[in-house]
Amino acid sequence: MRRTQYLLPTQKDDPAGVEIASHRLMLKGGMIRQLAAGIYDILPLGLKSLRKVEAIVREEMNKAGALEVSLPYVQPAELWQETGRWDGNGKELLRFQDRHGRDFCLGPTHEEVITELVRANIKSYKELPINLYQIQLKFRDEIRPRFGLMRGREFVMKDAYSFDADEKGLDESYQAMKKAYQNIFARCGLTYKSVMADSGNIGGSASEEFMVLASSGEDAVVSTKAGDYAANIEKAQSEEFIAQLPSEKYTKLSKVATPGAKTIDDVCSQLSIDAKETVKTLIYKADEKYVALVLPGDRQINEIVLPGVLNAKKVVPATEKEVAEITSIPFGSLGAIDLQKHIPKISTVVFDTLVHPGRHYTMGANEKEFHFVGAKAGTDFEIKNVAHMHLVHAGDKQVGSDQALQIDRGIEVGHIFKLGTKYSVDMNAMFLDAQGKQKPFMMGCYGIGIGRTLAAAIEQNHDEYGMMLPPQIAPFEVAIVVVKYKDEKQQKVADELYENLQSKGFDVLLDDRDTSVGVKYKDADLIGVPICITVGPKGIEQGVLEVKIRWKQEKETIEPAQIESFIRSAFENGKRV
Repeated sequence: MRRTQYLLPTQKDDPAGVEIASHRLMLKGGMIRQLAAGIYDILPLGLKSLRKVEAIVREEMNKAGALEVSLPYVQPAELWQETGRWDGNGKELLRFQDRHGRDFCLGPTHEEVITELVRANIKSYKELPINLYQIQLKFRDEIRPRFGLMRGREFVMKDAYSFDADEKGLDESYQAMKKAYQNIFARCGLTYKSVMADSGNIGGSASEEFMVLASSGEDAVVSTKAGDYAANIEKAQSEEFIAQLPSEKYTKLSKVATPGAKTIDDVCSQLSIDAKETVKTLIYKADEKYVALVLPGDRQINEIVLPGVLNAKKVVPATEKEVAEITSIPFGSLGAIDLQKHIPKISTVVFDTLVHPGRHYTMGANEKEFHFVGAKAGTDFEIKNVAHMHLVHAGDKQVGSDQALQIDRGIEVGHIFKLGTKYSVDMNAMFLDAQGKQKPFMMGCYGIGIGRTLAAAIEQNHDEYGMMLPPQIAPFEVAIVVVKYKDEKQQKVADELYENLQSKGFDVLLDDRDTSVGVKYKDADLIGVPICITVGPKGIEQGVLEVKIRWKQEKETIEPAQIESFIRSAFENGKRV
């Protein structure tokens, strides 16, 4: 492509109000332009890279045996009502009515639509397994769209859905998709981790996220250095190194005054103790019942796991007003000793796994501005119900191991789920098994964010000058910078080089603009072209080409006859993220 014929509105200055590198560079490099909050025009340069990501995804999905379809972007409410997600989903589901008053939504995902398609067309186990996928626009009305293509309202996603006759078949489909995802992200040149994850509102029995490691990542990834364990922060579990806990200042139960103490920090300051020596009691509502959750004072509750822990559909923190309705004890003075005697409406008390039997703790005395010190776990207060409810800290140990856990930042680019029969049962999607009995399909769901994958690659691959995308997803592989294109000799050499490289299969941008060579170099660096070749009077006179590999920022001269082998060698042996 010739630069004078290409829509590439690069910007000299950084765009205002942009927080992360990928968003800044995609705007500055002329890949995208914002039309509305979370909604972007994709310009030719950005679309080229997105199409390259899509091509890799499509090749690996086809190789894994999946079949491509295209499903409606607009979905009828009736399907979502069958699964209960029409009312269960919040305002992220953009609902509207057609001229006849019928309810529809813009598709944020396609579980209902694909299940309807399969239940209408597949009737026998002989037609299974089958895996259907699409690469298509989605819409989720995010409350706070940000970070460009990383968290937009409209986005392109590859979503696939497998249908099997039994658990064994689902396991095989799931593993085939996991392998395909590993191939996809490796081919995109990404450093990533596959981590255990919570299934969220998609549902199902198990799921894994594919996280691209980057300091700007929104998600926390917990793993061991050895790499034998990885989970997102909501799914991760840990134990403490007991030997690293502080010595106990108080080892005999007594009640002490703590005037004005409303927080763990207040108590620790007054009593000169470490937060690890305290436990806090939190009141939650599990469906319509009040429950008390007890965990160490230095830990945060992992609310994602609470529905499973409490066997409830909805678990939310009790408000201060609700707590006042069931007890006169203020928040900061609640404690585990005789709690249910003080607050009869508490249906159950659950202790975190890090409340260790035999250790002495400081806790609220269930009396305003008083605390117990030296309360021995398992003796002064009974521990009946125990569950892992805390968020992991870096330096914790892996459950059942002495390996320390580390926490990195990650960007979720893919997620795979074992849905089981969640949707097939709700939607009465059945097939006849070998015995002629009706059974619900066993389903899996597999998603990749195409724009997020590109944005994540930029987060991992950039410097002060611009993007440094891996060659396989860079919009152009080679840039030819002509010092002065109007010069007949330079034009002739540049045109011949351009035609030659294109004939060899390279994606080439010829910068034939009538502007300074400095501007051309800056643009080539900004948009991250892996190989930049300069055509100028000095090189023509000497019979050589000046070449720069983007990730090295070093120039070297080579003979024109060697240019193809040089580029291929650079791509084969060059930068790997």
